[in-house]
Amino acid sequence: MNSKMLESLGLKNYISGPDYRLGERVPREEGRRNVYSALSDMGQNPLEIYSGVQVHGHNIEYCDGINGYDNFYGRVFPDTDGLITDKKDIALVIKFADCTPILLFDPVKKVQVAIHSGWRSTVQRISQRGIDKMVGEFGCDINDIYAYLGPSIDMANYEVDTDVYDAFKGFESRDQFFQIVGNKFILSMIDSNLSLLLESGINPNNIEISRISTFENERLSSARRDKGKFKLNFMISIIK
Repeated sequence: MNSKMLESLGLKNYISGPDYRLGERVPREEGRRNVYSALSDMGQNPLEIYSGVQVHGHNIEYCDGINGYDNFYGRVFPDTDGLITDKKDIALVIKFADCTPILLFDPVKKVQVAIHSGWRSTVQRISQRGIDKMVGEFGCDINDIYAYLGPSIDMANYEVDTDVYDAFKGFESRDQFFQIVGNKFILSMIDSNLSLLLESGINPNNIEISRISTFENERLSSARRDKGKFKLNFMISIIK
């Protein structure tokens, strides 16, 4: 399970299946084995592996192969939901279990951003922050940026309260990705994140969307479906 488009452009990427998981319910040594087993499945042996302590925020950290803190399978940044690098053979790892994993890649400048975007990070426009970093700090041309929206919870299974709807009041297209059901709302995380990419000027032809639902697909973990027993899927991406 991956983005075929980004793979063809030079960004190796992989989404874990049922055999490999991370999270608090996975012992550290098992989690380490799972990451390295996934890398082996990819045929990759990166120079370094990065992840973040994800907090549903908007912080994006640069990964140079040296910075960050040691963790049990590589290096980590606290309070971080996005990772960016222009280095080859650096693996970026994003964990998710209903939230949207997002990849941004410029095959010309060789810059990638890996993002974990739940509704809170989406409200904080984390994907647009990633695009702004690519353009402002790495000289990327918006027309050269490609994006992948990975598997996340589908709209039909993502019921939210009015406070979530209200949090998106700054989005002009809000009513295109919310629907009213009784006294609740249902939310399309894919379409809310897609609206940010399009608003930033990403060419629609440069966007690949997975409509696989973490809730409906039993090969993936889902926080909503599995409740207190859920583990975390993960996405790995490496510039080649």
